[in-house]
Amino acid sequence: MQTDHQILWGECLKIIKDNLDLKVFETWFEPIIPVSYKDGIVTIEVPTPFFQEMLELRYLDLLKKALYRVYGERTQLAYKIRVAEDGKITVPAGPAPVAKNTTTSEIPSSLFASSARQDWDSHLNARYSFDNYFEGTSNRLVRSASEAIAKEPGKTYNPMFIYGPSGVGKTHLCHAIGNRIQETHPDKKVLYVSAHIFTVQYTEAIRKNTTNDFMYFYQQVDVLILDDIQELIGKDKTQNTFFHIFNHLHLLGKQLILTSDKAPVDLQGMEERLITRLKWGLTAELERPDLDLRKKILKNKITHDGVVIPDDVFNFIASNVTENVRDVEGIVASLLAYSTAFNRAIDLSLARQVMSRVIRLEKKQVSVESIQDIVCKYYNLEASAIQTNSRKREIVQARQVTMYLAKQYTDSSYSHIGKIVGKRDHATVLHACKTVKNQIETNKSFRSSMEDIEALLKA
Repeated sequence: MQTDHQILWGECLKIIKDNLDLKVFETWFEPIIPVSYKDGIVTIEVPTPFFQEMLELRYLDLLKKALYRVYGERTQLAYKIRVAEDGKITVPAGPAPVAKNTTTSEIPSSLFASSARQDWDSHLNARYSFDNYFEGTSNRLVRSASEAIAKEPGKTYNPMFIYGPSGVGKTHLCHAIGNRIQETHPDKKVLYVSAHIFTVQYTEAIRKNTTNDFMYFYQQVDVLILDDIQELIGKDKTQNTFFHIFNHLHLLGKQLILTSDKAPVDLQGMEERLITRLKWGLTAELERPDLDLRKKILKNKITHDGVVIPDDVFNFIASNVTENVRDVEGIVASLLAYSTAFNRAIDLSLARQVMSRVIRLEKKQVSVESIQDIVCKYYNLEASAIQTNSRKREIVQARQVTMYLAKQYTDSSYSHIGKIVGKRDHATVLHACKTVKNQIETNKSFRSSMEDIEALLKA
């Protein structure tokens, strides 16, 4: 029989479900277990600390809306975390007021109230640093310049204009620079703001007739980081205001860092005089990360979250997440959530299922027969060899590898694969897949061979 709290939590879930995609709801809200409601605090149990972090980062506003509507407006939220080792022990995560969402996009009501250093809010995310911003050929120049700026802001590259497509690390780098400056120059006022929020603030200042306060506030900044400056395109008055702020800060030797998804020359709709100033310092492009850099990023992510994934899954993710490295975070989180909620091992099948909802996976144009040919060629065997009943070690291994890869790279059933590969039954194919998977996880030499065969399949 359900308790009152479980019934109330069920009402919350109805509200949340109405506002989310079904797959998102299943991933992030179905695994939650309602624990208690006491003294205005709703306690819920979640699988991992990372799961809690992602809930608060992505869905806090929606949670707040649902809790306030069902439980009342002063409701607070507390968490218990299931320990991964046995899945039963819970540790309290402590109460978290739902009344405040402290994301970097929040506009403080007292934006211009104080310019004292001790009251300053830089709006930097402490999670982003140079330590977890990994270097590769695509970002070596920008990272080097950023560290030079952080060491002596206003003295080297000023302004620095960073451009590149979404998801290549521009925002991470901005926060890393700001955080390093705050560490090494605690007297300086660092401010990170998106161009969208800058526009909203300026519009609000006009409405309240406080534009002088707005200008004065920004003229006190020592390091101004403006993200996504292309958002100012078409906003002539906002551009004009930023132009004067830029001139003032640059004249005083203050550091300016700007990002965009386009190079300055391609910012159609931006005032020419502003574009000219954007090109005064260093203009550097951030390219999409290559495979080695993607592997570094992925390794850091799974280490940070305490997730253990097989090498074939690791390589599959790193090879396919090529457009937006932010997708890595969502994929790892979803793998962890699905694995925990449905008690499934993290394997290539689950990775394909999860990733197909996040990114567009290339459809492998392979058949069981073509896989059989490639495997036989790799092991220097006749294609007919694995069709026989031979128990020779190399033939058995080639047969099992063919079955395993056929299951991974085609939509064929176990029965269909068995029928083609030596007229084996469903159970034989299932056993072969388990055997190969175990060897991949435990035998480094065999794992290397499988990577070579898969490379031939993708060629």
